[in-house]
Parts: sequence; structure tokens; C-alpha cells
Amino acid sequence: MPFNDQSQLDPSQVEDRRGSGMGTSIAVGGGGLGLVILVVALLLGVNPADLGGVVAPATTSVTTGNPGSTTDIEAECKTGADANTREDCRIVGFVDSIQTYWTEEFKRRGATYTPSKLVLFSGATEAACGTASAAMGPFYCPNDQKVYLDLDFFKELQTRFGAQGGAFAEAYVLAHEYGHHVQDLTGQLQAVQDSQSTGPQSASVATELNADCLAGVWAYHAAETGFLTKPTDAEVAQSLDAAAAVGDDSIQKQTQGRVSPEQWTHGSSAQRQAALKAGLQTGNMDSCNAAGQ
Repeated sequence: MPFNDQSQLDPSQVEDRRGSGMGTSIAVGGGGLGLVILVVALLLGVNPADLGGVVAPATTSVTTGNPGSTTDIEAECKTGADANTREDCRIVGFVDSIQTYWTEEFKRRGATYTPSKLVLFSGATEAACGTASAAMGPFYCPNDQKVYLDLDFFKELQTRFGAQGGAFAEAYVLAHEYGHHVQDLTGQLQAVQDSQSTGPQSASVATELNADCLAGVWAYHAAETGFLTKPTDAEVAQSLDAAAAVGDDSIQKQTQGRVSPEQWTHGSSAQRQAALKAGLQTGNMDSCNAAGQ
């Protein structure tokens, strides 16, 4: 998705902890294929225990890093032209656009949007929700109101689970996590945190579908933020493809060879695509209440 070359990026919204090699060690299940499956299991709602022998019992040490500086991001990610040539700058640009939109939307509704920093890390780092590792994939932590991302996740999404990839697929993933931040600010997130239910009609699935829809709402308005050009049909297709790749049924087919709807926590591929489309077609966050039901 092309950025407007002259748009000014705000890298202060991204905390760059990549390359911080000091810290304690944690153990994560499996290595190689097992680790890839654990990435998706923890990110997308598949219970690792349900994967049987697919996840290897061995453990791998991952070194957690202390918070690093954002010097490189601040020096290199200044304009939309930088976002068009560097992946990390592209992520900065998406975050800027997403939060610009929600700031204005909350203001229009008479509310105040509190920005959420994105933490870029490699391997593992500390979060207020516990140790964040690459094995968890991207996630939102309500305890510190930050989004955590290891860029290697996007490679795993393509190589292991068949997503086409592309810049707008990355944008969808980020906008989904910031959808959880919107839910946190509006009080919607607490209800699902208190619920342990699973299945297609569960509170967990409803919350994830709502976040998918909110991602679509941002995409509908993305060009209005000044950072991006209007998404093309091909770019929209990238986001829909990514949504399908992370459906619970798709993940279960890949990891256990069968679909178990009673274990769903994020929704099927069809549900996730439908929720994203609802936001993309209406551009109205109110439509997302129905998408999450």
C-alpha cells in the first residue's frame, strides 16, 4: 500500500527493542515446526495442548531483551518515502495512520483516544502481561496498553500458513491489534477477559470478529489520514486473504487435520473475512457490533 512520499511520520509511537540481547531466559515449547505451530496456537486461539504430538516436547531458550532505544527508527523513518522502502518504517506509518484515524473518530464522538505504543522486538521482551516472545505472535496487552510485534511473524504467516502476504496484510494485522485497544478504551475488552467460553458464538470469538471489523473501518478511512493512498482492490484482497489464513478452522486443519468448532476463540476464516468486509464496506464502527455477534 503506497504511502504519500511527503507525509511526515511520527516514530515516537513505536518503541524499538530489537537487538536487545541482555536479560533473562524463558523456555518455549518446540523448535522449528513445533515453534511455528506454537506461534499460531498462542496468537490465534488454538490450545497448544490440543495439538497432541505436533508440538515437540523439547524446549528452546529465548533471551529476553531490555528496552532498547528508538534511535534507528527515529533517524531512518521520517517520511512516507521511507515507509515505501523499509518494512519497519512501513509499520511506523501504519501505526501513525491507525492512531490518527481513531483519535479523530473518538473526538467526533465526544470521547478521547489514548494512543497506544507499538513495541517492536526480536525474540522476546518484557510486557506488563508477562514475557512477550516471538512464539506468541502479535498481541495487545491491556495492562500497559501496548501492542507487541516481532516482524518475523509476517514471514511465518506466509511460509507456514499460506497467506499471500503483502503490505496491506501487515496493515490488517496491526489494525486488528489496535482494534483491541479501541475495545479496551470503550470497555468492551474486559467482558471477554472474564469469559472462558469458546466456540463460534462465544464472547472470545465475538471480540475478535469485532476487532477484525474495526480494522476494516480504519482501512475504509486510511487515505483520509494523509499517510496513505486509497487501497487498491489487490491490497484489500491481501487483507482478506490474511484474515482467512488466521481463521480457527484453517489453523486447525493445518495443525491437527480436523476442525473442532467448539474450541474456536477467534472465528472461522469465513467469519473473519465477513467481519473485516463489514468494516471495509461501511467505514462505521457501529456496524462492528453486529459483526461481533
